[in-house]
Amino acid sequence: MPQRGLDVRREAPHLEEMNDVELEESIEILCRSKAEELRLVGYEYVTSKDVWNCVSHKYEKQGIPPLHQLVNDILSLKATSFMNFMTVSAYRGSSF
Repeated sequence: MPQRGLDVRREAPHLEEMNDVELEESIEILCRSKAEELRLVGYEYVTSKDVWNCVSHKYEKQGIPPLHQLVNDILSLKATSFMNFMTVSAYRGSSF
């Protein structure tokens, strides 16, 4: 899942307790859960990749945060914040 040019292991050495596969699987599960939640409130076409792109967008400048903050950022993502990100991405011509 984490593919936006972010090297999770290099930028977040505090995540070394998990190997790359475990970390990516955990992030995928969290993003899938949030996508399912957003679908329940009416956003039919949300994918786990969309959720990760939204959450990881802010990490491009500051780097990957500690694991607990990463989990919090995914699970506390609000539908309005997600839609704002998607709208801005569409205006910029991003393919999400």
